[in-house]
Amino acid sequence: MLKNTKYYQAINAALLQAMHRNSDVMVIGQLVDSISGVFGTTSGLIEEFGPTRVMDFPVSESLMTSMSIGLAVSGKRPVLVHQRLDFSLYAMDAITNWMSLWRFKSGGKSVLPITIRAIVGKGWGQGPQHSKSLYSWFGHLPGIKTCVPSNPVDAKGMLLNAIFDDNPVLVIENRALFNMSDDVPSDPYQSPLETAKVVQQGQDLTLVSFGNELQICRRALSAIREFDIELIDLRSIKPLDTKTVCESVKKTGRLMVVEGDWESYGIASEVITKVVEDTECQLAAPPVRLTYPDSHTPTSYMLERCFYLDEDDIIANIKKSFV
Repeated sequence: MLKNTKYYQAINAALLQAMHRNSDVMVIGQLVDSISGVFGTTSGLIEEFGPTRVMDFPVSESLMTSMSIGLAVSGKRPVLVHQRLDFSLYAMDAITNWMSLWRFKSGGKSVLPITIRAIVGKGWGQGPQHSKSLYSWFGHLPGIKTCVPSNPVDAKGMLLNAIFDDNPVLVIENRALFNMSDDVPSDPYQSPLETAKVVQQGQDLTLVSFGNELQICRRALSAIREFDIELIDLRSIKPLDTKTVCESVKKTGRLMVVEGDWESYGIASEVITKVVEDTECQLAAPPVRLTYPDSHTPTSYMLERCFYLDEDDIIANIKKSFV
């Protein structure tokens, strides 16, 4: 049965169903046991499962992440919540030097089923310390799967898949999507962590994006009538499904990648490189990379409007591709 569900409610439903399915699933993080429940995503869990499985934590991202590694080694399946991706950087030693290489060092004999939920802020004057995406930082790191759900259906399905994966999985959630609604299956299900999805078929240009920017692309395409655009949702950035992208470009001959992150050394660059390296992809025009500028996020409302991408930016660049 389908139920109209908001993005944050889909996350909450995934956590609820995972914790009912397996008593080893735990939720850990700052204020996960509060009434507001991390923007509603953990609301009601403390009442249902108690403080031994829904654990508030001091403001110590490094310790919280390190403790989750110990819990996973002992057989638990912790879901770690970082209310802002920016502050997960305090845990980079644990993530990079322990979590990502655990299975590698054990020759695949030891599993580490940790899920990290990290939220990206946008708007409301979040400024440079509460709004970083850092997609390529984590996409560069072997040993951790990284996904960025763009809609409520994948928010639930990918989180459930992540929780029951035996590898560490980072689920990056765009706060700007939390009130987006869609028809979501009520029963548990899993969305793949390794494959992109063709959202809209087309013949003239391949438009690739993920996360919040995927929804901006969808709105932009609803205003375009003169071109037949194929839209691809990457969904995961580690692993990166460039096969789906290349198959599309072989058909359209044109490529545009939209990424909600800094321009230099990004996921957009990687996607374009993979297409250019594929000798069967014959581009009729230079590929287009549309990203944030290489600047920290401004705090003022007017400067934010200049910094972030919108539908007009996407429409203008699509039209420019055909000049």
